[in-house]
Amino acid sequence: MRVMEKEDLPLLAEWVNKPEFIGEYNPLRQMSRTEIEKGYEKSSLEQMEFIIEKKDGNKIGYIWHFTAHPIAKLLEIGYFLVPSERGKGYCTEAVNIMVDYLFLSKEIIRIQAHTELRNMASQRVLEKVGFKKEGTVRKSIFNRGEYRDACLYSILRVEWKEPRILTRTA
Repeated sequence: MRVMEKEDLPLLAEWVNKPEFIGEYNPLRQMSRTEIEKGYEKSSLEQMEFIIEKKDGNKIGYIWHFTAHPIAKLLEIGYFLVPSERGKGYCTEAVNIMVDYLFLSKEIIRIQAHTELRNMASQRVLEKVGFKKEGTVRKSIFNRGEYRDACLYSILRVEWKEPRILTRTA
């Protein structure tokens, strides 16, 4: 996992405009490279995107965090992988790294994620990392012509305890 660079934006534009990349559980939307570049330029410490790479440097997805509630000091994460790399553990590893990074570098008490109710693979990723299902957010996602329910997951700093992947340095 590494910070997204401007050179990654053409690939990101290609990914987000492909229904098979976004998958059946996420809303379809089309974004121009200009829109993606504007969003990238607005990135800050409260919102950052990262590229997920295999050890050979092959780019296979992205993960990001953003402020979900500034006063409560909680962040939300989201992630996508190319279809051919799903189910191989890469997403779980990336979410573990993101959780470690956020709790080690930010004064936050909670990280949360939403996933469409039927997206069992995403729910498994979150649960493997230690997220707890808090409940159902009814009719919160408009996707493919209908409102769908989502699951809200979170992990608290007190539940995290220590890094799983990232380690402290002296």
